[in-house]
Amino acid sequence: MTPLNSIIYLFVEGGYLGMSIITILLTLIFFAAWKAPAWVENIGKIAFAVGLIWAFTGLRQALDYLSSNPETAMGIMYRGLKVTFIPAIYGAIVYVVSQIIVIFQKPRL
Repeated sequence: MTPLNSIIYLFVEGGYLGMSIITILLTLIFFAAWKAPAWVENIGKIAFAVGLIWAFTGLRQALDYLSSNPETAMGIMYRGLKVTFIPAIYGAIVYVVSQIIVIFQKPRL
């Protein structure tokens, strides 16, 4: 699997809607770095919050499935838990990118 295919695979596994919202926020960070530098940090925080909300939504769906199917194999449960945290990790990466941009935008003395 090529790196691009694995990125697309993670994007699909994390959920189209949540991952798309976080990607839009990432592009807004780059646009804000150019036009409105004061917004960069706040947009990064929003991306992290969206990632966490999307992860908790996925965790709730996984737990709903487990409550209706209590004899589910442990491997399937672990895979589901692993997939639920993909948007949270992506949101955290976007937040780190925003913090790096903020650091480089600070005026030097």
